[in-house]
Amino acid sequence: MRRTTRMTTAALLAGTALFGSATAAAADDDKPTEAGTAFRTATAIEQGEKATADASTGDYLYWQFPAGAGRRPTAKATVTLPQASSRHGAATWRLDVFDGLRRRQACASGEPAKRASEQDASVTLTCTLRTVRPWSERWANDPLPGAYYMRVTVTDVPDRDLGLPVKAEVQATAEDAGGARAEGGELGAPLHAAAVAEPEDGWTGSWWSDRWAWTVGGAVLCALAAVGGYTLTRHPRRR
Repeated sequence: MRRTTRMTTAALLAGTALFGSATAAAADDDKPTEAGTAFRTATAIEQGEKATADASTGDYLYWQFPAGAGRRPTAKATVTLPQASSRHGAATWRLDVFDGLRRRQACASGEPAKRASEQDASVTLTCTLRTVRPWSERWANDPLPGAYYMRVTVTDVPDRDLGLPVKAEVQATAEDAGGARAEGGELGAPLHAAAVAEPEDGWTGSWWSDRWAWTVGGAVLCALAAVGGYTLTRHPRRR
């Protein structure tokens, strides 16, 4: 009886392991393997998801990803270059990020453009945007909730190298900017976000932030200080 139980348990564990491996392999196979060639055909990816695309030197490659209020998005692209023996000089690669209105957004940090020498095997580009705001004035160019576009291309390359095969891998992430960046207001709708999935925290961000932690912590400390002060200053009772 015990032997049968052990065999059954082993079979279940093996089946679970195989199922888990198959699920992981399927999830890995489902990641996007192409890029759009314009804003309208940009391939949609989720935050944290990696996407790849085979292309030619000189192509414009587009992806789009979501970002909600209170988040600081970072776009990253790694381009695997053609073999050095087939290239004829250095080339400058560039990563640009646009919002849902196709306005180019400035990078607060990162290296969005890099010149690759003739011997470099790959080049990595990064762009961290300013914190996404929940609302903005019409005239401002602030990052707002909605879709964001990543565009990867080469801007300076020898003519003879145009058309050589390259491979691009991109990923977009977004970290919480913290309570210091929290503010009121809300857009009526995200900017052109129909093609991308809503972030886990929603378009307007999570209700929780470290501002709440500091507020609650400060209230507790004040209460403890008040109790301690009362204990130290009260008059002793006469018996």
